[in-house]
Amino acid sequence: MKTDFAKQGDPREWYVIDAEGQVLGRLASQIANVLRGKNKPTFTPHLDAGDFVVVINAEKIGLTGKKEDQKIYWRYSGFYGGEKGVTARNMRAQHPERMLQIAVQGMLPKGPLGRQQLKKLKVYAGTEHPHKAQQPKPLTLAT
Repeated sequence: MKTDFAKQGDPREWYVIDAEGQVLGRLASQIANVLRGKNKPTFTPHLDAGDFVVVINAEKIGLTGKKEDQKIYWRYSGFYGGEKGVTARNMRAQHPERMLQIAVQGMLPKGPLGRQQLKKLKVYAGTEHPHKAQQPKPLTLAT
């Protein structure tokens, strides 16, 4: 049997996803699969063979249960007393695209490969995005 591996020069597709009404974690896991290239038959775990993903309407993404008020996004400055937390409601008001970016980042591999794959994710709060020249195809997600 011959095994096909992805090569660095393989062409990458551009996909656009409308996040309106989607659940945050379920959408993030499907985006992570596309960024890693798991939707392709030539998936190679140690290479970046995934596609670009443009997400629009990130401000209209849904959270289940009471997560809107109870989920806290923590960050730490590295200094004594420098730990700060922001609820999901405040995060949506200030940086709605960051909620999805943090969720997808947690589902990608840690290290240089995961950072390289995360660079292919473009998240926008509204309906407009500057990647029309790449002609992204709409990606239908499993519900």
